[in-house]
Amino acid sequence: MSERDPDHAKRRWRLALGRYAERQLGGLSGSDGRADRALDYLYGREYEKRGLHRPSGPGSLDPTQMKALDWLGEARKLFPQSVFEVMQDHALDRYELSDLLDDPKTLDSLEPNQDLLKTLLSFHGRAKPEMKDKLRQVADAVIQDILRRLKSDVQRAFSGRRNPFKRSHVTSAANFDWRGTLRRNLKNYDPESGRIIADDLRFIARERRHLPWSVVLCVDQSGSMTDSIIHSAVMAAILSGLPGVNVSMVLFDTSILDVTDRLTDPLETLLSVQLGGGTDIGRAVEYCERFVDTPERTVFVLISDFAEGASPRRLYRSVARMNEAKVRMIGLSALDDLGDPYMDKQIAGRLAGLGMKIGAMTPDRLAVWLAEVMR
Repeated sequence: MSERDPDHAKRRWRLALGRYAERQLGGLSGSDGRADRALDYLYGREYEKRGLHRPSGPGSLDPTQMKALDWLGEARKLFPQSVFEVMQDHALDRYELSDLLDDPKTLDSLEPNQDLLKTLLSFHGRAKPEMKDKLRQVADAVIQDILRRLKSDVQRAFSGRRNPFKRSHVTSAANFDWRGTLRRNLKNYDPESGRIIADDLRFIARERRHLPWSVVLCVDQSGSMTDSIIHSAVMAAILSGLPGVNVSMVLFDTSILDVTDRLTDPLETLLSVQLGGGTDIGRAVEYCERFVDTPERTVFVLISDFAEGASPRRLYRSVARMNEAKVRMIGLSALDDLGDPYMDKQIAGRLAGLGMKIGAMTPDRLAVWLAEVMR
């Protein structure tokens, strides 16, 4: 809905007044129509409280019925985070949509995917004890799928630098030396078929890191960062399982939650998340300085949209100290499958000037970047 649209005000009033204003103000389509249906699903209950029942049958204004979890996922996509959080609270507190939390059959009917995981994370803390095991099962299925997809990418990135002067007996496609194989088998050229019969395959060795590195993940847990939080938890679990890599992880809003002791279980990490709230990035970054024992062998990864709620001076001072100590730093406004950035450009630009690489990455690209830095 664009403010330049001459019907902008009319359509906003139509959304605010609901379906009973359709006759006077007209219907809505596209994203406005989806928003109207999502609002009516929730706030149409006010009419029912006053004795007005939803019409049914031909000509009904009633939107297509949706399940509560479907509605929650749709509302998350359509509305700003601050609005979504208010709607979610209204759903649970004012309208008692208990099927959001109480119906295992509802969860069984849904396909486990990352969108569903984001929805479950938004209200897992309010679920009844008898539902929490079911929520964990669904969430764990999604996390394990992400883990399987990412683990091979990360391990490949950290498998070591190829050494073309040293042969390997590890016969993997990643180590295959096609030039050496071609040279070694030229003697087997068959003129009749025009082919080289390769009976001696050559593979290149890889050089492993011998000195340990530290990776410090500092992750913004505001509601807009949910995709990045999920991938950060999975990445932390994978990295912590690599030899010679020590991983620390902190989640933050205006408070700080150190989850370093539970990194091997990304589900436990994610269940610690409290989505929403303000943001004090400087406080969290300053806290993370305690993990820097060997600065020149430490990588600091800040995952945030850089929308600082406090004065940014504390943040700038902390980043400047780490830069002076030669800590490798990267600030990511997104860590997800899209690598789609949204950030406070003024603060991000200032951090870049203080020595922090700024960008947005997919998880596999971050793995490659880390591996290159740590060689």
